[in-house]
Amino acid sequence: MSAPPLIFGLHAVGEVLNRKPSAVRELLLQKGRADRRLNTLRERASKLGIACRDLDKRELDALAPGVHQGVVAYLADEADTPALDERGLLNLLPTLGNNAFVLVLDSITDPHNLGACLRCADAAGVDAVVVPANNSARLNATVRKVASGAAESVAVVSVTNLARFLDRLKQAGIWIVGADENAPVSIFQQDLTGPVALVLGAEGKGIRRLVREQCDYLVAIPMTGSLSSLNVSVAAGICLFEVVRQRGA
Repeated sequence: MSAPPLIFGLHAVGEVLNRKPSAVRELLLQKGRADRRLNTLRERASKLGIACRDLDKRELDALAPGVHQGVVAYLADEADTPALDERGLLNLLPTLGNNAFVLVLDSITDPHNLGACLRCADAAGVDAVVVPANNSARLNATVRKVASGAAESVAVVSVTNLARFLDRLKQAGIWIVGADENAPVSIFQQDLTGPVALVLGAEGKGIRRLVREQCDYLVAIPMTGSLSSLNVSVAAGICLFEVVRQRGA
């Protein structure tokens, strides 16, 4: 039986306790530490009825694949956490009308980038983040830490065939807008006020050909410096909040 998913770090654990405390099964705290931020988490968990255990630092080191800052949280099993699948998302979007808002991430294999994109998606209020079942980072502890709670609040939909799923989104009335550094149209010139799915690819490689062919529009972020592309999470933030700006939120 596999171990339950976990998240680590003071900020990341604190955000999950604030956003979705039901996702936390147990809090593991470093024995002998009694600083203010750690005590705040302990008190918060106690009020929520979440069990706490004190462990030696070496035990926490063995659990967390990064700097845990004295706290690790076991999360509910994925089976215990409500998830949105392909059919569920396709059924949901028509009910949202012009407000439908999806982020599609093509081949984002770096967990830090995926986590940062999820955090941007949560801040912008997207309805779901779509990723390919293969050739994508998994929702592991590193992704959850970087996402700082967004991995528990944003629906992540894993699809078998991304290009085919985009076609189904189009049939559901969603406009597909792909970010491409070579596109002749700026993201700031494109009308993004209707139901939209933004598609971003990995830095350098960009969107794959079959995925690009499903896009209704291709847009670029104007670059005036010496670099030709941005980190995908930075690009996601710019594109997502251009949608927010145009919608007047």
